[in-house]
Amino acid sequence: MKRNHHRLPVTILFITTGILLFLSACTTNEWPQFRGAGADMIVAGKDLPSEWNDSLNIRWTQAMDGESWSSPIVFGDKVFYSSAVLVEKAPIKENETLPSQPEDVYKWQLTCLNLNTGKNLWTVVSREGKPRITKHAGSTYACETPVTDGKHVYVCFGMHGVYCYDLNGTLVWEKDLGAYETQRGWGTGSSPVLYKQLLFVLVDNEESSFLVALDALTGEEKWKVARDEKTTYSTPVIWKNTQRTELVTLGSLARSYNPENGELIWELAFEKGRAVASPVFDKEKIYLGLSGGPRDIGSLYAVKAGAEGNISPAPGESTSEFVAWSDSLAGLCYPSPLLYNGLLYVLSDRGGEISCFDATSGERLYKKSAGKSAACWASPWICNDRLYFYDEKGLTYVLKPGRTFEVLSSHSIDDKFWSSIAATNDAYILKGVKNIYCVGK
Repeated sequence: MKRNHHRLPVTILFITTGILLFLSACTTNEWPQFRGAGADMIVAGKDLPSEWNDSLNIRWTQAMDGESWSSPIVFGDKVFYSSAVLVEKAPIKENETLPSQPEDVYKWQLTCLNLNTGKNLWTVVSREGKPRITKHAGSTYACETPVTDGKHVYVCFGMHGVYCYDLNGTLVWEKDLGAYETQRGWGTGSSPVLYKQLLFVLVDNEESSFLVALDALTGEEKWKVARDEKTTYSTPVIWKNTQRTELVTLGSLARSYNPENGELIWELAFEKGRAVASPVFDKEKIYLGLSGGPRDIGSLYAVKAGAEGNISPAPGESTSEFVAWSDSLAGLCYPSPLLYNGLLYVLSDRGGEISCFDATSGERLYKKSAGKSAACWASPWICNDRLYFYDEKGLTYVLKPGRTFEVLSSHSIDDKFWSSIAATNDAYILKGVKNIYCVGK
């Protein structure tokens, strides 16, 4: 029988090409959690625009349904976001400016949009009723960013429950973790994290703080550890380093846990600040600290892989066996720091000011203002060797990353932005107060 000797190489070529295309799509068209797949705000896609405004590079807009400070996530051709919709505004009683307990009625919901068109594919209501806790007047009841494994979407509404849906919006399970008072009644903000079929939820509050691991398929509690902490807002991270995989959280102490069983690995004491920003890391070190405020300056610590026990520097010292360096005047604020090509970038939440540090030594290379800016709450990001950040009024600055400071351009969209971006292989998803925007060429 005559054989076609060219068919096999051609077949292999097509199969290989298909696999590479599939892997490329999976790698770059996913933004499955807060700050992206690597929790690092590094955009892998290459064909994204470097500028945009209300009439430039806007593929579609979709009106926001409800209010939220959570960030959008993307998987495949779907965009997901959480929100809280005010259904009924309670009347303010005589001689009462703010009620001691919330009387308004809300719907807590998860929405799925088509990535290509912005069309609403489905919206599911997780809960409807009066809030179980109060919130800051400038905040919302949907501050936690959802997370997906590509089969399910997990959404946490703080003290209003954790919910698991399939990608068609069908409820798989729900879990009530309780309702506890938060600092000054300001509410919650720590997003859930997925790892190896475990969903981690940090519930720090003024009454009974804890970290819990739920079975991602069933919602069953796998382990739970009490925490000697008050209210925090920082999202934990999974740190895969040269020694092991760790679950790292912030509070008055930074704590590392074994994600398999909740066993404490190491802890690091902080002197002051609020746990708002999340850590960044590479294989060798994790960089973390507490965010400053009106009377505090946020600090920054570089912790080495392999740490164990209490690794806090001795009083008056800035290093220890496992703390490579620390800077009590680093100026860490609410945006999470950014790590890129051996440099750390710390964005102030006021004035458009950004600081750059050598990640190895901790040396501050510069502290400069990009220009006039409103408050910055969202985390900065890297795309195509450019550093981006935007303020709450939609003004975006583009910087050249490196050891010297250089502003390349700026542009804006007329909306209010507190949420961090999501990205695909060729577009950004920006979530404002008025609209969600798909920004692409």
